[in-house]
Amino acid sequence: MRMRRIMLGLTAVAALALPAVAQQRIPVGHLMDNSGATSDVGVPYGQGVADTLAWVNASRNGIAGRPLNVLSFDYGYQAPRAVSQYQAWSRERVVAIQGWGTADTEALVRFVTRDRIPFISGSYSAALTDAGGKSGRQGVEAAPYNFFYGPSYSDALRAMLRWAADDWKAKGGQGRPKYVHMGGNHPYPNSPKAAGEALAAELGFEVLPAIVFALTPGDYTAQCLTLKSQGANYAYLGNTAGSNISVLRACQTAGVQVQFLGNVWGMDENAMKAAGAAANGVVFPVRTAVVWGQQAPGMATLQQISRVSDPAGTAYRPVHYLAGACAAMLMVEAMETATANNGQITGERIRDGFYAKQNWVPRGFDGVCNPSTFTADDHRGTLRVGLYRAVVSGDTSQGSVADLMRAGTMKLEPVTTIELERRRELLGW
Repeated sequence: MRMRRIMLGLTAVAALALPAVAQQRIPVGHLMDNSGATSDVGVPYGQGVADTLAWVNASRNGIAGRPLNVLSFDYGYQAPRAVSQYQAWSRERVVAIQGWGTADTEALVRFVTRDRIPFISGSYSAALTDAGGKSGRQGVEAAPYNFFYGPSYSDALRAMLRWAADDWKAKGGQGRPKYVHMGGNHPYPNSPKAAGEALAAELGFEVLPAIVFALTPGDYTAQCLTLKSQGANYAYLGNTAGSNISVLRACQTAGVQVQFLGNVWGMDENAMKAAGAAANGVVFPVRTAVVWGQQAPGMATLQQISRVSDPAGTAYRPVHYLAGACAAMLMVEAMETATANNGQITGERIRDGFYAKQNWVPRGFDGVCNPSTFTADDHRGTLRVGLYRAVVSGDTSQGSVADLMRAGTMKLEPVTTIELERRRELLGW
């Protein structure tokens, strides 16, 4: 009987200790699109975030000895669901959130500012970069708690247009090249539209009327025939890869001769396989310094992270997976900075952690994550834009992405890296 009382006592003590242990875990939100209109790229990006945060718990003992409690939610790319989930997370006292889309991220700016919760998004809307709210641009408000890894949509498009202007001259193009913006009538593809058209006109392009196509796959023959009749030379694809694949195929069938410029979510290795020869030649921005399979000191770390969800180590990781890992690590290291000198892990201290380093590459990720620099007024983390070309030289219907990349049937070919000027008047645009 006495032994039973001792055991019951120990059980009670353990039960009382459980909430205390649970409180030591650091709650972090992870908003994902695994089932909605952008899930084609949301899945690999979200997997990169999830694997990285799990790896931090397993290999680095979390943040200062406290494991991350990652609260994941698939919102299906529906902004109202994201807002509702944010309200639930704020009640759970999350200290930071890995977010996703433009419509939901922009809808939450005032909430995360009010609640002081750093929000590291998969949206690269330039409106999120005006941290101090000093640009004076209509519709752009202060976003001191919004961050993202990589160049903004607008800056990536500016870089591609600068390349296109040089490309036109190098090819001996006569007269003014024609440029057209293509994409859904939605905050995400529309985000860089005005900025791109303004620079295109400044560079001497003839800017054509925009062509609208939905964020979901469909029959876009009509759009391709319009593109052909306009005589466009350079066309920006503002949607994610899923619907862009439909456009590329339809335009190939229609015999459209145009240089497509994909946005950062508009092309990847999975899209190359799905589109086949129709994807050949698409130029698009890549956020990391290397792609999967290339050599860099930090690739060993990425391979460890990849094994979290692929223990065999055989998976090919597309460009979005690597970007997700870099975004997650910026948040992790900002949290580590917050804990310095026995500091509390609060939203304000995490935010300030983003300002603590210049040309910041997470430790162990050298040569993979491009350097980032954030200031209290300017959240343009980088103005370096690496451009790659999708090269497809054979049948992609047989074999996996890994097989096709290994065989050289598909490859990502570096085109150039463009360093944009940090012009004050372009902040938030």
